[in-house]
Amino acid sequence: MTSVNDSVAYGTSLGGLARTNLREQALRAMRNAVTSGQIAPGTHLVETELSAALSISRGTLREALRQLQQEGLVEAAERGRLRVRSLSPTEITDLFEVRSALEGLAAASLARIPDRDGVVAELQAALEALAAATGSISDMVEIDLAFHRALCRLTGNSALLHSWEGIAGSIRMSIMFAGTERATANMSVPRHQVLVDAIASGDPGAARAAVEEHMAGAATTLVAEKALENGQPAA
Repeated sequence: MTSVNDSVAYGTSLGGLARTNLREQALRAMRNAVTSGQIAPGTHLVETELSAALSISRGTLREALRQLQQEGLVEAAERGRLRVRSLSPTEITDLFEVRSALEGLAAASLARIPDRDGVVAELQAALEALAAATGSISDMVEIDLAFHRALCRLTGNSALLHSWEGIAGSIRMSIMFAGTERATANMSVPRHQVLVDAIASGDPGAARAAVEEHMAGAATTLVAEKALENGQPAA
């Protein structure tokens, strides 16, 4: 992971970009670099170095950075500069409680649908995509998020989906909080299959409980491992 400092060599991790659709490419490259840990939490973002590494103008870079700030991946620092956001263990725990509430509501709502076959089939397809994932950790994060987004989208509740999307950037940051190994463990297919099976059962209470257990377990894994890494006792 890139060390925290005011000047970072970005070229080897980001590479250049083609001249088409530069803003979206820059956004994708920066998002991947941040969520994968190539650019570490707390790192100050130097526009001149980033624009040179990506072969784009500073104006195009600023557009991408503004989007990343809206997503919660970067934040304002001193003297108007931006830095990669750092999440504390408390923020991780709080975030997963909110996820649990939103996705628990979604799962319970889906379990109440009389004819759930189509919903279950779509969730199963999203889960199969996760099982087949062979790309980078950033690709796996996006496939994992696609499953959880589908959980909310399939309810047809636009307010629920909008609320979930509002914390998607923080979710991306939280997934990589304790490193690739812990992130991969939390994205395991059997853990997610429990959610699909609970929805398929048609029991709203069981579906909500499955999500709550899923989120509590994921948060504990992330926070406990980070505490051990820092030499602190696990909660």
